[in-house]
Amino acid sequence: MLLPIADTADVRRTGARLIGSHRLELAVVVGLHTLAALAGLVGPLLIGSMVDAITRGTATETSLLQAASVLLAAVLAQTVLIRFAQLRSMVLGETVFARLREELMTAVGRLPLATVERAGTGDLLSRTTNDVESIAQTVRFGVPRVLVALVTALLTVGAAFLTNALIALAMLVGVPLIVVGARWYLKRAGTGYQRQLASFAVLSGTVTETVEAARTVEALGLAPVRREEVDAAIRERRDSELQTLRLRSLFFPVTDLGFLLPVVVVVAWGGYLVDRGGATIGDVTAVALIATQLVRPIEELILWMDEIQIGTTALSRIVGVGQVPPDRTATGQTPADEHVAAVGVRYSYREGHDVLHGVDLDLAVGERLAIVGPTGSGKSTLARLLTGIDGPTGGSVSVGGVRLVDLPVEELRSHVALVTQEHHVFVGTVAENLRLARPAATDDDLVEALRVVDAWPWVAALPHRLDERVGSGGLVLTPAQSQQLALGRLLLLDPATLVLDEATSLIDPGAARDLERTINAVLRGRTVVAIAHRLHTSRDADRVAVMQAGRLVEIGTHDELMALGGAYAVLWRSWNSR
Repeated sequence: MLLPIADTADVRRTGARLIGSHRLELAVVVGLHTLAALAGLVGPLLIGSMVDAITRGTATETSLLQAASVLLAAVLAQTVLIRFAQLRSMVLGETVFARLREELMTAVGRLPLATVERAGTGDLLSRTTNDVESIAQTVRFGVPRVLVALVTALLTVGAAFLTNALIALAMLVGVPLIVVGARWYLKRAGTGYQRQLASFAVLSGTVTETVEAARTVEALGLAPVRREEVDAAIRERRDSELQTLRLRSLFFPVTDLGFLLPVVVVVAWGGYLVDRGGATIGDVTAVALIATQLVRPIEELILWMDEIQIGTTALSRIVGVGQVPPDRTATGQTPADEHVAAVGVRYSYREGHDVLHGVDLDLAVGERLAIVGPTGSGKSTLARLLTGIDGPTGGSVSVGGVRLVDLPVEELRSHVALVTQEHHVFVGTVAENLRLARPAATDDDLVEALRVVDAWPWVAALPHRLDERVGSGGLVLTPAQSQQLALGRLLLLDPATLVLDEATSLIDPGAARDLERTINAVLRGRTVVAIAHRLHTSRDADRVAVMQAGRLVEIGTHDELMALGGAYAVLWRSWNSR
């Protein structure tokens, strides 16, 4: 399931909002470029008048020198104005682009986790990297340049008509070619560029998943299958590029003819009018020079039209990220206590294929519950439901009488939180990694959390201690150290109910055992649900729940279940016989 793509109306509203919020800056940019364009028109008009003066024999050395001085001043003025206009364009583009990136990251941070997982990493990754890069050029340069080119073109045409309207009419001969070509191109380009950007997302996701699962691919002999999938993604990428290339190869020659033809026609038509007395040689010279100056803004419009098509398509994908509907709607209810209960819980990843079948689980406040069972029995799925990451397909999971899906995420995490066997170290300092859970935490709070998870000894040994940079570009942490940071964040988050989904699986058994004992000692009074294959966790728990094939088949204390001689007893004996 790919993330949504915004429609044309939404993209236009977003673009208008971004530009509208910087109206003053845009007015300055357009104003400077307008003055530069006016300065550029001095040359053709002045040269035309000089030609007429020479033709009439009224030109003097003094008048020619004065004209040359004015022309030089106009060129210098245009140079200075263009310099400042381009500078302000860059500043405006960077400002708008920075705001767009901030809005994108805000939208990404609000995405429901379940939606991200269903969409896959490739689609979201391509939108936050490739699409952002695609739109960067458009935002930084495209929008200001298009507006400037339009203003310049209008001023140039206006100057031509003021010089001699009859000659200037010939400048319009290329308009039909440009209009027809543009309509043909725009009708097809949007679909083509959407396909092109989507193909990048598929290719990125396929390659990333193959690399991340390299060991599994090698172990199961899946290399030929993955190679075929990568090859198919590359072929689609190539075909999508060729589709837009064919459009450009037809569109650009037509438009080139559209803005070069008027120059030729102006000279021919002007010569005819001079012969008939309807124009002077100076008029023809001025309009011809103006027509050549019109080539640049029109050509720039055509070139940026292609870039803007790419940018608009990328923007539609970026705006689409913010259109993902929330997976929960807060009802305003407040949990009466921290009592977590699951009643008749069913869940399916595909409609009609339940992986959980009517699970009932009542957690006493402050108890330690261990959930055990073979791989694929539904333990991790149940953990996600108990922490409100996903809503059940049937039944309900509640805390204090309020369904988890009826609580806003910020409030939900103060009640229940999940720590999985997966972990992530963010680029930044150790302190910044920990303060993600509690921004207001003091250094003493951070040190205490690190002590609890046995991480303070190695953090204290670092040259900069809490200020040591970790992650990409910094200190590379071991899996065990990374997991300790994740557990430290959890302690700072301070939820009433903790669900540990094999949270210590990447730490060696001896260290994990010590760490679990330490956590249990400091979490007295909290409800803890521990999901693990290491059954020593279950022996320390108040109760043990046994999952098999998506069903809760046994629940009780360790001794009770051992005496029962059922599924748990079999698992325990198998574990201890290793």
